[in-house]
Amino acid sequence: MVSRRFERGADEVWALRDVSISVNAGEVMALVGRSGSGKTTLLNILAGLDRPTAGEVFIDGERIDTMSERQMTELRRRKLGFVFQSFGLLPLLSAQENVELPARIAGFGHGERVQRAKRALELVGLTKRAQHRPYELSGGEQQRVAIARALTCEPALILADEPTGELDSLTAKAVFALLRDLARSEGITVITCTHDRQVMEMADRVEELADGRIVKGHEREVWEYVQAKEHHVPEPAGASHHWPKGESTPEDESPPAERAQRPWDW
Repeated sequence: MVSRRFERGADEVWALRDVSISVNAGEVMALVGRSGSGKTTLLNILAGLDRPTAGEVFIDGERIDTMSERQMTELRRRKLGFVFQSFGLLPLLSAQENVELPARIAGFGHGERVQRAKRALELVGLTKRAQHRPYELSGGEQQRVAIARALTCEPALILADEPTGELDSLTAKAVFALLRDLARSEGITVITCTHDRQVMEMADRVEELADGRIVKGHEREVWEYVQAKEHHVPEPAGASHHWPKGESTPEDESPPAERAQRPWDW
């Protein structure tokens, strides 16, 4: 079980408390929760950018929380891939050159880099766009290039932070379906932080954080809401309503201060 405590003056803030998660190879797990629930802290610990106050963290059988910075850097190069909300592509490089970057940083020779980049672009269906720069690609194509870049070094784990956050709903669904299918076919574990209902529904599993803890059952208010919305579960007469940020009922004219308390506002 992993915990992370921060000290702010005389106060202690527990970002994570006794979190225990195991994710299998080829499995896609969506991590959800309100703002401040601990999602970013957990992702940072998994990426080796932060260390737990207590507990152990293993990736592909290697314990990472006791690694030196040099060991952690080497592990990130070999076993971790990253996908970001804003794509993170270098604008002056072609799609293939962007995809080659992790292999270049990891020390692969030119021929091996090119071979890996071409294979990764083929996996995401962008072979014909390999020589295009990011500004010549659509948002969906840019995120597919970012996924290809994450695949270049054949990682054991991909960490995806809001991978569909800047895409329209149809493109988001297609891009995440691609990531999910590649994870299954290549045996790669994917952990994604998301606010996207479609991503939650397509993931193999959803875990929800609240106040630094993994919550289960009816305590999972975000995931419970998504499931109720998807299956159109009617609410009992007189039940209090919780609506997503920016979405209202026809008669909803409640003041912003009241709407700000809804569980979807993270």
